[in-house]
Formats: sequence, C-alpha cells, structure tokens
Amino acid sequence: MKKRSLVLVTVDCLRADHVGFLGYSRPVTPNLDALAGESVVFSNAIVAGAPTYFSFPAILASRYPLSLGRDILGIAPHESTITTVLQQCGYRTAAFLAGNPYLSPRFGYDVGFDTFDDFLGSTASEESELPAPAEKKRLSDFNRFLQATSRRTRLTASAYDELYFWYCQWRSSRENLSMAALRRYPAADVMVDRACSWLSGLGDQPFFLWIHMMDPHYPHYPPQEALSDLGVSNITSRRARFLNSVWSGDDTRLRRLQSYRDEILSLYDGGVYWVDKQVSRLVSCLRQAQRWDETVFVLTADHGEEFLEHGGRYHSPLNLSDEVIRVPLLVRTPDVPPMRRVESPFSLIHLAPTLVEAVGAEVPGGFQGRSHWGPIANATDWPGELAIAESVGTGRNPIRTEERMRPGQMMVRERTHKLVIHFGEQTERLYDLQNDPGEQAPVPAGAFVSERVRLLQAAHAHLQRTRHNRDADLILRARLREFQQSAN
Repeated sequence: MKKRSLVLVTVDCLRADHVGFLGYSRPVTPNLDALAGESVVFSNAIVAGAPTYFSFPAILASRYPLSLGRDILGIAPHESTITTVLQQCGYRTAAFLAGNPYLSPRFGYDVGFDTFDDFLGSTASEESELPAPAEKKRLSDFNRFLQATSRRTRLTASAYDELYFWYCQWRSSRENLSMAALRRYPAADVMVDRACSWLSGLGDQPFFLWIHMMDPHYPHYPPQEALSDLGVSNITSRRARFLNSVWSGDDTRLRRLQSYRDEILSLYDGGVYWVDKQVSRLVSCLRQAQRWDETVFVLTADHGEEFLEHGGRYHSPLNLSDEVIRVPLLVRTPDVPPMRRVESPFSLIHLAPTLVEAVGAEVPGGFQGRSHWGPIANATDWPGELAIAESVGTGRNPIRTEERMRPGQMMVRERTHKLVIHFGEQTERLYDLQNDPGEQAPVPAGAFVSERVRLLQAAHAHLQRTRHNRDADLILRARLREFQQSAN
C-alpha cells in the first residue's frame, strides 16, 4: 500500500472567528470554506501556548512549551518531531517559512528537513551597521534632546509624542511605496511558488511539506488585489502605512485606536484572503501532480490576534483569551467521511501524534499528546476533553534568556468553562463561556464551585506531570545549544 503524504499549512495570527467555515460573515475564505466541506473541522482547536515560540513545540513535537523550563525556546536537539519521524520512514521533507525568526535553525526547526527555507536574510542587519550621514545624526541627536526634555511633565510629553507622530507621517507620505515594498514578510504566493516547484521534482516519493504563512501578521500590508476583491477601495498603500503607524503607537489612546479598528481589520482580512487564495493554488498544484488523493492536508494557526477585545493589540503571551488561543483547524484525509465538525476542545498538543498515525507511521513515545486518528478515521463519537495552554510574560526580546524567566500563566478550557491562572499575581479567574463568550467578566468566587474545582485539579495534575516527566537529556542539549550560540 502506498504511503500517504502530509501537507501542513500554518498561518501566523489567524484567529478562528475570521474564517467562514467557523462563522465569519465576511467572505475572506471561500476556498477554505469549500475545503472544509470535505474535511474534519475542529470548531474549538486550542493552541498549547502563545505566541509563536510557545505554540510550535506542541504543533511539531507534541510538547508543552514550558515542559523543559521557561529558559528554553524551540525544538531541543534530538527531540522527536513530525519531521524527524517521517524522514526516518523514507519521506522527502521540505519547509518554506515566511520569515518568522522564531522558526529558524537557531531554535531547531530545520532538523529533519531535506529542504529548509526560512526566508531570513541578513541584508537588513548589515545595512543597519552602516554609519549614518552627519546631517541625519545631528537631527537624531536633536530629536533625542527634545524627547528627553519633553518628559518633564505629562502635558509636554503628550505634546511631543503627538507632534513626532505627525512629523513621521509627513516624512513617510513623501514616499509612494507599494504594499509589496512595505511588507515585512514574503507573501503567501512566494511560499506556494517555492512549494510547487519543490513538489514538481519529487516523482512519486512520499513527502512531508510544511508551509508557514505570515500574511495576517502585523504590520498589515496585503496585496492591493486582495483588498479590491473584498470591496475595500479606500485603503491605499499610503493609508495602510498610516494605519499601521497608528496601531503600533505605544502611547496611542484607546479611543483613537477604536476609530481606526475597522480599517485595521480590513487590512488583516486582506491578509487572510490572500492566504486563502494561495492555499487554493497549492491544492491545485497537488491535484496537477496527481498527489491530492493520497495526501493528508491540514491547515491551522500558531495563535490568533487581539483587536482591542480586551483593550490590547497583537498576541501578547500575557493574553490567554480566546481571540489569541482559539485557532482554525481542518484535517482533510483521503477516504475519510467528510464534513464532520468536532465541537469539543481539541488541544494542538494532540495534532502531531494524530498526523503521524494518519500517514501510517509509528507515534514516538516522547510525544506528550495522544493520537485521535481513530475517531477521525472511523467517524466515531469524540471524547470530551480539556485543553491546556501555558506561557510566560516575556519582555520585548524573548530571545534573551533573562526575558523568559518571568512568572507564567496557564489556561484550562473545556467547552463551557475556562480557568485562567496568573502565577505571578497569584490569581485565578473562571469564565462562563456559554453566557459570556467574550470573557468580559469572570464569575464571582462563590459561583460554579464544582467547575472551578475540576479545572483547578486539571491544572494541578498538569503541573505534576510536567515536574515528574521532565526530560533532563533534552534540557541539557537545549541549554548547551543556547550557550554555544551565545558564545558565537
């Protein structure tokens, strides 16, 4: 019997409620909606950690992000992953990742791949080392003087920030750059072009292909074509540059952010739409290569994105609300009954063992999740489950070890209730998702006592397992790798 191949598409910042097959009203994912009709759809897929550097150890290695310690990021040397398992089974392996620095060889993500392209060049860092012209340096020195002087009072600091913001807008408005020139990451079509080229040279060998797309990630510069297709005609590249500047401001007031939120969401949706269009191209490529009918095709995300639902932006590790931890997940497999919807929480800690078994390989004993291939393949009832996510409130540069040694957070979620524990604050908040799906107000301490006890017990059991099952060999190898990198 011919081995099944595997395609894993991960989309950075794609939240569950912005795809049509999970209820979004804006038509941003027509192709994924059609694909969902022949897939198993997980309505409550939950990441095991957020952001990217806390999410992917679970996705690829079925390991909770803090189980080796807060000081370790990425995949540990010699740790089993989907990639290493399938490579040992004779699979050709390739990854095309759109420039996310946390998915680089530095963190072990290249191991097991015959072809690995993370699109991380060194041009920007090299250019940043060039000496600045004397005139530019004088202006920078003067600006720093003004900024320092303005901090003497709140009023002058606010006035400086406002004037400097508009000065920057005036400077940038003189450059008529395109969306493509402003975009920080390569677009999804670049990833699909490379993937299709690689697929064309495989012959009939079984393969594992991983594509990571960054189009919904901030800063938001979708192709103008995507905005036009969505009927958004009023956002030019200049306007997009202004909106991204407003959205990123440290001192921007919530009222100002709210006034631009709809336009920011249009830019975000444009990125999602472009991903959808390129996924359709990838499926067409698999069909043309006559590999579609033997391929397990999976699409999910590493985390979602917040747009002021709780007063914040982006995807802070301090935020374990559903807009950040709940992601789309569809699994399309040959010869499996289509259009099934799983409503129970499904932790992405279980994704790797499920996919390994789906293609007929043996699941490694080191995986912390367990395979759910049986219920998928046999269309049997899905067991009710809890999902756990964990993170640490890292600083601005989590690559630095000391920034990762802060207090942690944990979330335990079932279908109707969710517990969020802040270890640094020594607090826990319970949410009734049935009556408060937006998690706007935790329930009072005396309410839902049995649910609170059950979720606290699950959290305690998880911490006990983490403590007793810690792999000292992997920890030592990971720390040695980081020490060697810092020494270089």
